[in-house]
Amino acid sequence: MRVTPAKLGLIALAMFGFGFLMVPIYDVFCKVTGLNGKTDVNAYQYDPKIAEIDTSRKVEVQFITTKNEGMEWYFEPSIYSIKVHPGEVGVLDFIAENLTARRIIGQAIPSVTPFEVTNYLHKVECFCFATQVLGPHEKMVMPLRIIVDPNLPKHIKKLTLSYTLFDVTSFDESM
Repeated sequence: MRVTPAKLGLIALAMFGFGFLMVPIYDVFCKVTGLNGKTDVNAYQYDPKIAEIDTSRKVEVQFITTKNEGMEWYFEPSIYSIKVHPGEVGVLDFIAENLTARRIIGQAIPSVTPFEVTNYLHKVECFCFATQVLGPHEKMVMPLRIIVDPNLPKHIKKLTLSYTLFDVTSFDESM
């Protein structure tokens, strides 16, 4: 009789541990395989003095935004696509506005498609590197500076950078 509750307790503990470890395991898996279009924010250092620009071609970069359920912000790019030479800095802004009467902390999570371009799109300056705090009805312009790597395979002419915006207020305040 005592064996069954002990086994059930052990199973529950193992399930909790597995659930707790899923996020770091998933992040490592995505980094290794390039799945889910996650980009490595620390892998690229832009130096304008040695930047190589491939003027023989242009690549279109499209921008898409979504908000997680319950995120009560307006969130859009200032432009929905740009064409850049690989190696040159693409510049645009995203606009965020808190549509509520309460303070909200937001976090944008980027994703890139097609998946094979994940390591060729570099964010030099991005609001996604940190949480954003907006007071009631406050509006913010958030700059984005990107570079499409000159080593991007020649057959790729278009890529998409999408951001999903999450309300992390309760998570941030519990820390």
